[in-house]
Amino acid sequence: MSSQVWWYVARSSGIVAWGLITASVVWGLLLSTRLLKLRPSPRWLLDLHRYLGGLAVVFTGFHLAGLVADSYTHFDLLSILVPMASEWRPGPVAWGVVGLYLLAAVEITSLMMNRIPRRIWHGIHLLSYLLFWIAAIHGATAGTDAANRWYVWGSILSIVIVLGLTLYRLVIGKRAVQRATGQAGPRSPGRRVAPAPVRRGTSAAGSRRSAAAAYSTRRR
Repeated sequence: MSSQVWWYVARSSGIVAWGLITASVVWGLLLSTRLLKLRPSPRWLLDLHRYLGGLAVVFTGFHLAGLVADSYTHFDLLSILVPMASEWRPGPVAWGVVGLYLLAAVEITSLMMNRIPRRIWHGIHLLSYLLFWIAAIHGATAGTDAANRWYVWGSILSIVIVLGLTLYRLVIGKRAVQRATGQAGPRSPGRRVAPAPVRRGTSAAGSRRSAAAAYSTRRR
């Protein structure tokens, strides 16, 4: 009975971890494409993105603990830390091992974001996309529930959403970000308006006062 409990823990926590990774990637894409037009501050939105990633790490830990504690599959530390070292489905399990290291790299660099160059952080953070696909492959090939229709349809929906947002980010998102940050394109050439000549004997400040007085007279 205890072995079945740990097996259920490993299965359920693995599915939850996969869902949290998907939610974190989707939320990050929504932030980067500026599709979210909500009232909360950007700090709150970014904190939620980090919170989802942190929860994914926690449930991945539960998943690994359940595998090691389970007596049916006979996983040990070597099996869950070294690719192709598992005797049970070595290929599918290897995808999970690689995903584990990618998840660790993304989360550790996120915690150290203020201490490392931003270019390095950004390059490692982009591995989240690769992590999403590796986790999807791992769940589809190694997961016992891969044939469950709810799992299948949930996976398909997750893949469609991530693909759609990624395409939007690559094709349209860049323009949206430029407009939102005020980075307009090159100005179109137009006719220059020559400055009004300054009469002799008058200062530039006096000329500006005369122009302001004339403008207020026309507005009356």
